[in-house]
Amino acid sequence: MSRVGKKPVSVPKEAKVKIENSVLTVEGPKGKLSHRIPAEISAEITDDSILVKRSSDERTERSLHGLTRALVANMVTGVTEGFKKELEVVGVGYRAEKKDKTLNLSVGFSHPVEFAEPEGIQIQVEKQLIRVEGIDKCLVGQTAAKIRSFKKPDVYKGKGIRYVGETLRKKVGKAGAK
Repeated sequence: MSRVGKKPVSVPKEAKVKIENSVLTVEGPKGKLSHRIPAEISAEITDDSILVKRSSDERTERSLHGLTRALVANMVTGVTEGFKKELEVVGVGYRAEKKDKTLNLSVGFSHPVEFAEPEGIQIQVEKQLIRVEGIDKCLVGQTAAKIRSFKKPDVYKGKGIRYVGETLRKKVGKAGAK
């Protein structure tokens, strides 16, 4: 039995959960998310929890069991608390600023990089810190990774866009001629 899959997902009082035609919908104070549950997996709603079950021990069903439970737990957390990723812009002359729904990055290119804020994501900028927030964990992580990909941290000087708390292994530059 899957260790992750057999744990029940606790549902806070402010969240409402319903299942219709194998589509699980979670609604909370921050928004509404829905996910189609695979045919091999079933979900039961009790008083204050959701239990995800599988019909047999086939390989695909075992893999979908833990995945589905994790996705349901992320949906419940997202609509009640939300998810957040923080990035920092490091480098002389590197800047980030937000205009309307567009993030403008000056990161050493001949032109500024413009990134449109996706639907369901809020991007906030404070000096050299970019905060990506939303209710969908996958979309928050994907958006943060996309912003980071515009200028990944340099392995020699450490300049670029990195996650807050990310540790970089810097390389030693080449030795001078003797």
